[in-house]
Parts: sequence; structure tokens; C-alpha cells
Amino acid sequence: MKATLNQTLIIFISALMLAACSTINPYTGEKQTSKAVKGAGIGAAAGAVVGLISGDDGRERRKRALIGAGVGALAGGAVGYYMDVQEAKLREKLAGTGVGVVRDGDNIILNMPSNVTFAVDSADISSSFYKVLDSVTLVVNEYDKTLIEVMGHTDSTGSEDYNQALSERRAQSVSDYFDSRDVLAGRLATYGYGENHPVADNGTETGRALNRRVEIALVPITTS
Repeated sequence: MKATLNQTLIIFISALMLAACSTINPYTGEKQTSKAVKGAGIGAAAGAVVGLISGDDGRERRKRALIGAGVGALAGGAVGYYMDVQEAKLREKLAGTGVGVVRDGDNIILNMPSNVTFAVDSADISSSFYKVLDSVTLVVNEYDKTLIEVMGHTDSTGSEDYNQALSERRAQSVSDYFDSRDVLAGRLATYGYGENHPVADNGTETGRALNRRVEIALVPITTS
């Protein structure tokens, strides 16, 4: 797997803490069961991507750097609730956009298909995608105790090397847009997966369109 990281250090947590089964949400004041405990089901592809990126040995160092720089961290039951509220706001902001919001434990994955992201064979952000990214920016800037992993994917059309490079450029375009909207650069990392992780059949146009996508994983910054 080939990965490209922003110069500023960021974190990916090595372990996530589970919240109590029923308590008061410190952000909304409501009594609820955290989704971290419920274990909400997600698509296999999104879960696989989170699993792939979790193996980066440098993330513990990036975590310490961000915490040391004053970003702060979450601990205990606050982790799940923080992500619960962030997920709810993302669902509200992204309703009707075609962007999928899925939950994997304490992680949130945004699946952005090609019809709202990039034209075929292009890493230039589509004009219709700006509004989507602006909605995401509003939420991630409010909930800043998260790592933001931007992952580019392609269909199988063209050579493997070309698709790898295209997926990296697409992920970097999204990351650069976030950076231009004052998202802290140290939270951002980009990964290109080329054609290696399809979510649909590349033998059909519909399937290829689904495989040409950008995924964004939001992962809480936690104390070790």
C-alpha cells in the first residue's frame, strides 16, 4: 500500500475505549446508549479500509505531537458520545447529497461516490462537490479532536500504476481543500488505494462508478 502524509503530524489511535451502556450524553444532556457499545453495522469495504490504515507505526508519534501542541484528547465514555454527536451533525448536513455516513465503533466513515466528487480520469474537484466538502468542514472544525484520513479509490480501467497515482491525487485534492478551509493540517493524512479495494463489480459501468470514490475516516484523538 502506498501512502502520502501531510507534513504536519497527526494521529491514528491504537485502541478505542468503549462507553458505558447507558448514561447521560455530556454534549446533548440526553440519556442514551452509545453507538460505540451498540456496534452499529457498516459496509465491509469501509471497515476494511479503516483496518488497513490502522497499521501505520507513525500514528502514535503523531498523536503525541498533536496532544502536545494543545489539540487535546478524549478519554473514557466521552469518546463514543463525542463521535455520536459529530455523526448526527454530519448526517444532518449531508442529507440528500449522495454521501454515505457509516459508523464503525468510534470511527465515522464518509463514502463519497464519483457522481459528487470527480469527473472520470480527473483529480479536479467537481463544482458540485464544494458544497459537500464545505458541510463536512463545518462539522470537523467544530469537532476538532479527530483524525481525518482521506482515501482515494479508482475503478480498474487503465493500468494499476496509473490508477494508484490517480487515487493519490484525488485524495490530496480533498485534503488540500480542507486545508484551504482552515482545517488543521496536522489532522489530515491522505492515502491512495488505486483499484485495490472495489466495493462493486468493475465489469459494469454502475459498478465502476461506485468504485471511483473518496472515503473520509474520522477517528477520535484519545489518550493512550
